[in-house]
Amino acid sequence: MDRSLLHRLTDRERVTFADRHPRSAAAYRKAGHLFGRVPMTWMNKTAAGFPIHLATARGNRITDVDGNTFVDFCLGDTAAMAGHSPAPVVAAVTRRLGVLGGASTMLPTEDAAAAGAELARRFGLPYWSFALTATDANRWAIRLLRAVTGRPKILVNSWCYHGSVDESLIVSGPDGGGRSRDGNVGAPVDVTVTSRVAEFNDLAGLERELAHGDVAAVLMEPALTNIGIVLPEDGYLAGVRDLTRRHGTYLINDETHTFSAGPGGATGFWHLDPDVVTIGKAIGGGIPVGAYGLSAELADALGGRADLDLIDMGGVGGTLAGNPVSMAAARATLEEVLTDDAFAAMTARASTFAAGLSTIIAGYALPWSVSRLGARVEYRFADPAPRDGAQAARSADAELEDFLHLYLANRGVLLTPFHNMVLMCPETSERDVDRHHEVFHAALGELAG
Repeated sequence: MDRSLLHRLTDRERVTFADRHPRSAAAYRKAGHLFGRVPMTWMNKTAAGFPIHLATARGNRITDVDGNTFVDFCLGDTAAMAGHSPAPVVAAVTRRLGVLGGASTMLPTEDAAAAGAELARRFGLPYWSFALTATDANRWAIRLLRAVTGRPKILVNSWCYHGSVDESLIVSGPDGGGRSRDGNVGAPVDVTVTSRVAEFNDLAGLERELAHGDVAAVLMEPALTNIGIVLPEDGYLAGVRDLTRRHGTYLINDETHTFSAGPGGATGFWHLDPDVVTIGKAIGGGIPVGAYGLSAELADALGGRADLDLIDMGGVGGTLAGNPVSMAAARATLEEVLTDDAFAAMTARASTFAAGLSTIIAGYALPWSVSRLGARVEYRFADPAPRDGAQAARSADAELEDFLHLYLANRGVLLTPFHNMVLMCPETSERDVDRHHEVFHAALGELAG
């Protein structure tokens, strides 16, 4: 690729972006009392120099404060997989707040029981507890499994994504051992004290780490997502389950992103049998919520431990967890929005998206690949597609990603800013897919010179 051409095109797109977003630029400048000028520092992940500022969002459309409207394939990095402000969720939350009242009462609701029952139906685990984020769900699950096993370490896959969980910020080093992920902020201890790591799709590496006998749980995504979609090879997930059982280690499936695979996430789609499922983001239809489900065996083991404080200050729970608003949103999302039929339509749309994308890439004879996980599609600058996190990380090209994201945004199409991921929601149409492909095709044409 002609890097000088890539740089010139990117510079041109940045000028265009600035011209089209003066109010966003002004709002960014005025936000001096926000650390990083944004509500959360990751919002600065933009190739443009400043982020778009939101005005309205409905379905899969976003309008910014400058009046620009976008087809949204980012969908809140999965948090809005149900679409922005789906009507059943808006109605449920409005009823809870405006008619019934009670946002934070520290009391259970019937909505919570209904949401738990629906999660049990979908994922096959009978007992559920709620948090505000999947990160918290992962943290609490880790604490429970350390307690029940008496083992100190958690094993994750290199370049996994489990939110800001300290134990997950470990990657494989050049010698095959673990090291802290670059940029890890304020780790309480060296991550190798709390964690072990194995590459995705590497059963031999997993067995080697489990053989130490100190791993309480394997915390994993059934397919890697946040480093680009890395799909499991045949027999890999069954091998993980077999190895964890043989070594007395619990298995946690983090379905926060892999929920895109279907109504029961990858667990349901691939008929997996974890001890714990953690999930968040999408199940609340945009309202903050997280959850974790437990097997009957694990719930019994925990319930029989009189020494564990599971009610007061034992380290599991939070005042706002399971609040009435989140529970109303989760019930409405699961029962009325992200239904079995909705997933079937979203998956079909994603399949069409992936096929069209592959055709465009092949037309330019690019050594890239396209991967799909249900309603989620990603293209990588590598062919064949990466088989583990390390390969996926090496295939990244920040300059090329910046250009493509800017080019698409300047023509009304939004991708997840961290990578080349697109997600379908119930409102995503064939016309929306065609629009992405039209702009993407034009971007590659300009790069070809």
